[in-house]
Amino acid sequence: MQDPIERAKPIQVVVFDVDGVLTDGSLFLGDDGQEYKAFNSRDGHGMVMLRQTGVTLAIITGRRSEVVRIRMQSLGVQHVFQGRRDKLPAYEHLKEKLGVNDVQVAYVGDDVVDLPVMSRVGLAVAVADAHPLVLEHAHWHTPHPGGRGAARDVCELIMRAQGHLDSMLAGYL
Repeated sequence: MQDPIERAKPIQVVVFDVDGVLTDGSLFLGDDGQEYKAFNSRDGHGMVMLRQTGVTLAIITGRRSEVVRIRMQSLGVQHVFQGRRDKLPAYEHLKEKLGVNDVQVAYVGDDVVDLPVMSRVGLAVAVADAHPLVLEHAHWHTPHPGGRGAARDVCELIMRAQGHLDSMLAGYL
């Protein structure tokens, strides 16, 4: 298996699943049917820093939620595909739109619905608490679980591989 740092060097696009990756997978539903999700602020800051290095961010999620649209807008994520239980068509559309190939894409997932895309990308990442089959087919596992630092782990891995992490963090010292 190729080293994850080597796989991360050519990455130009990172695609995240939402439930179980950017959240811990919990779904909070109000009596009125309103859906609530909790996002980790450190994950969000990692995504912003990675985007500032020139890497494009996207999400492909099986569920549809207004809170996801709002959160992604606040993070500057322009490519948002919601309600996509079959994620491959959205993935293929994104690659074509951005003019990238599989080797230039990382995908971060947690459940079996993510495997069709994960099997194609240059860097397939499973969050620490992913389904065992997803962990088995990933190139790398995050140290942290979904919604609890996993997205930040991915962002820092890619920034480290591409030589940007130290300079991005130096701005805070």
